[in-house]
Amino acid sequence: MSRKKKPLPILENVTITDYAAEGKALARVNDMVVFVPFCVPGDVVDLQVRKKKHSYCEAEVIRFISYSDRRVQPACSHFGVCGGCKWQNIPYDEQLRMKQKQVYEQLTRIGKIELPKFKPILGSVKTFGYRNKLEFGACNKRWLTKEEIAAGTEYTQMNAIGFHITGAFDKILPIEKCWLMDDLQNKIRNEIRDYAYQTGMSFFDLRQQHGLLRDIMVRNSDTGEWMVLIQFHYDEEGDEDRAQGLLQHIADTFPEITALLYVNNQKCNDTFNDLRLEVFKGNDYIYEVMDGLKFKVGPKSFYQTNTEQAFHLYSVVKDFAQLKGNELVYDLYTGTGTIANFVSRYAKHVVGIEYVPEAIEDAKVNSKVNGIGNTTFYAGDMKDILTDDFIQANGRPDIVITDPPRAGMHQDVVDTILRTSPNRIVYVSCNPATQARDLSLLDVAYRVVAVQPVDMFPHTPHVENVVLLEKKKQD
Repeated sequence: MSRKKKPLPILENVTITDYAAEGKALARVNDMVVFVPFCVPGDVVDLQVRKKKHSYCEAEVIRFISYSDRRVQPACSHFGVCGGCKWQNIPYDEQLRMKQKQVYEQLTRIGKIELPKFKPILGSVKTFGYRNKLEFGACNKRWLTKEEIAAGTEYTQMNAIGFHITGAFDKILPIEKCWLMDDLQNKIRNEIRDYAYQTGMSFFDLRQQHGLLRDIMVRNSDTGEWMVLIQFHYDEEGDEDRAQGLLQHIADTFPEITALLYVNNQKCNDTFNDLRLEVFKGNDYIYEVMDGLKFKVGPKSFYQTNTEQAFHLYSVVKDFAQLKGNELVYDLYTGTGTIANFVSRYAKHVVGIEYVPEAIEDAKVNSKVNGIGNTTFYAGDMKDILTDDFIQANGRPDIVITDPPRAGMHQDVVDTILRTSPNRIVYVSCNPATQARDLSLLDVAYRVVAVQPVDMFPHTPHVENVVLLEKKKQD
């Protein structure tokens, strides 16, 4: 006979004292550390513990007794349920201070290496409407908020388009208005939803793996172009015609869309990099312009989602590289070749490597469109491409620029960089924790001489960080 679990406690009259990782706030009750979402230091609250460990617990607010004077009013009506903008209730200058602190603590605590004085974080040009890309799920199980459940409202329409709920992969929070991108994306998404409702289109069931409307990606650019990719899941006879009807309606309603694409995704997940995409209207790409350069961006391409702030990020990279015009530069994890092409005017030659073949083709086009003739690009897994033979064939780089995914660099990549021994390494990271780990590996031969945090994602705890490393002097 199984033992009954003890009910988790309610903690009363708790004062929130600090910020913690992953956008949460922190309080201390006796010897227990308590992590709480959507709070600000100075809030006084009653908490329901949801998960309890030996030295810490996770809890959620069941009552606000008093609000902190450091709190600001969130702009978004979905704040507190949608997990995307966990810091909308925090003043922006305080968000920047916390991101600066986060970078410092992770590089210090994890890296355990000698560090210079950090440069002040570069705040984002825009704090709302700054994104150039959003993805929305379509699902037949809408998430009901606590208020909706308490009200006892019966919903006949459970289909929804919006964001996935953390911890409930098969449910979608309906989004009426997202503040992170130009408002046209709200109109496009809501029109797709309304058309699907009116025509009785089925929405995808993530558990049962059936339903027609599955996922939506919206991109825009500073050239005024818009891309929309709709993922369908054909189940029944007539589904392809129903999908074509939706696409035609969206094309007719929004002439601003210059690239309207779709895909029949029969996989168990929404990734589409390995699928053939079809063009319904216009092109299969849009263009971004940065510092006088045009960049072709396709649906599978990685491009920084904050266009204006990306210019400041890449300017830091260029300044850290200290190019004189005679250097061979390796740009690892080059994406669509944005950094490679951005710095090519100041280098002798730039070699870019990227995992996604379509992105590399875009990188080549970007060089051609801009009349750049001193770049070479290769597609493949970084640890398999960047080998001693590759270095011998392409030349030993004077400078390595690396901008890996959140997981950081593979040990083999780090080892190859160390053997190659470039004069300088410029390391761009969206995850200071894995960056700190890699910096500790590079510390055998390199020292960190500059650190520049850059805020690309206002109202979230995420931060980019650029580090300059130079070879240590030999004893």
